[in-house]
Amino acid sequence: MTRSARPQAAKAPILIGLGANLPSRLGPPEATLEAALDALARRGARILKRSCWYRSAPVPASDQPWFVNGVVEIAWDETPEALLAALHAIEAELGRVRRVLNEARIVDLDLLAFGDLVREAAPIVPHPRLHERAFVLAPLAEIQPAWRHPTLGATAAELLARLPPGQAIEPTGR
Repeated sequence: MTRSARPQAAKAPILIGLGANLPSRLGPPEATLEAALDALARRGARILKRSCWYRSAPVPASDQPWFVNGVVEIAWDETPEALLAALHAIEAELGRVRRVLNEARIVDLDLLAFGDLVREAAPIVPHPRLHERAFVLAPLAEIQPAWRHPTLGATAAELLARLPPGQAIEPTGR
């Protein structure tokens, strides 16, 4: 008797959000974000997909410079805790100092989703505010149009369409 192979379901992606709105010792935000991607790869992450960079107004609204944001899908062989530690180490390596919530920053690396994992303890996944932020949802929808929020069930495009007006965002290219 021959068994037919059943197709395996696609593994839910590991997603990282990147952002910056201040120059670093490396140059403008785009240069810092590219360096963050290189540092992530040196720590064992494999970049599978990446969005173009987007310019976005600060959230919450403020007089800060606009941000450059993007999202990457990675393969990672370690735990969510190890990934979050790597993200924080990369931020520190690139010059980020955490002082005040929502302040202007040289670099910001957020663990958005770790497959379908849902956790309310650190690291919290999915990111608790990703469904409220155009600067996350637009690049996420670009690289993972079929991705569904593990607790809300909606795709990134559906979540983006549900946002109230007022979050200015524009693609800049790569």
